[in-house]
Amino acid sequence: MVIGGGPAGLSAAIAAASLGARVLLAERDGVPGGQLVKQTHKFFGSEKQFAGKRGIHIGRMLLDNAQVYTNVEIWTDSTVLAIYNDSVVTVEHEGKHTKVKPERVIIATGAAEKFLSFPGNDLPGVYGAGAVQTLMNVAGIKPARRVLMVGAGNIGLIVSYQLLQAGVEVAAVVEGSPRIGGYRVHASKIRRAGVPVLTRHTILEAYGDGEVEGASIAQVDEHWRPVAGTIRDIPCDTVCLAVGLSPLTELAWQAGCEMAYIRELSGYVPIVSSYLETTRPGIYCAGDVCGIEEASSAMVEGRLAGISAAASLGYGEGKADALQKEAMGELAELRAGDVCEHIRAGLEKMANYRARQG
Repeated sequence: MVIGGGPAGLSAAIAAASLGARVLLAERDGVPGGQLVKQTHKFFGSEKQFAGKRGIHIGRMLLDNAQVYTNVEIWTDSTVLAIYNDSVVTVEHEGKHTKVKPERVIIATGAAEKFLSFPGNDLPGVYGAGAVQTLMNVAGIKPARRVLMVGAGNIGLIVSYQLLQAGVEVAAVVEGSPRIGGYRVHASKIRRAGVPVLTRHTILEAYGDGEVEGASIAQVDEHWRPVAGTIRDIPCDTVCLAVGLSPLTELAWQAGCEMAYIRELSGYVPIVSSYLETTRPGIYCAGDVCGIEEASSAMVEGRLAGISAAASLGYGEGKADALQKEAMGELAELRAGDVCEHIRAGLEKMANYRARQG
């Protein structure tokens, strides 16, 4: 059973089914694809990770590939509620409380947006970047007139550009760190459009009478304290927060998997083996639930988890080992370079946790 139909979950289902395993995939939304359903930008990476294709098309391709297999069953609008000690998984499916007892479980539940505390953050007009992206690219709704974007990681930069494409003015992108966290190519596109990207800046407050009418920002020092004399007022009707993601690990906690706080992976994550099996035998994790990365890495992790889970049941004899090594090699390539230095540091901590467990 695969829990979550995003890039990791769909890839896991395809990989396990291709080796002959029967797969049930449960997805809480009406359409599988996860974050891919709203990503209109083109992917980087290699041809294996769909480089040059847009996220929306990748999501459709993964779903089509999964549906080719007659041994894959997909439940949409289905929320997994719990994983019990006797390996029973309960699901709210078609309005009923349904019990499933799979031989293996792959948790691919993804991540949720983080938030910031500041005066006025409860005003209408304060959004997470993912919510804004959903409004634009899924619902076809213009979400704002003038936006202040908080956060210059890939999500903040990409959503800023998509806002411009939708005819929304982006007043500025503010980033508390001394440098942007996303790829330079995304920052360059919005800078060329005249949008200032202000590093070492943060939002102090949002204000307005019943809704956002503006925000105050300021430069911060190396201790993240506002610098005197740098406060600026930014008129806007929307504050968009792109300040990171947190792994959605509730099911891993509830299932009794050992967890560890690894800052570089964005919070508490399940301790997994190199084949992505948790400390609870038979339960695997893949994608952002294991630590926040790009969708390309999530797809490869999903494939690795699917192969590993199927192989543990005896499927893919004679070829599973090679497929696992291939996936692990792809992950190493995707995690190379300065941008992924924190991921490698987080994975080293994960390896240390595993070593201490023996």
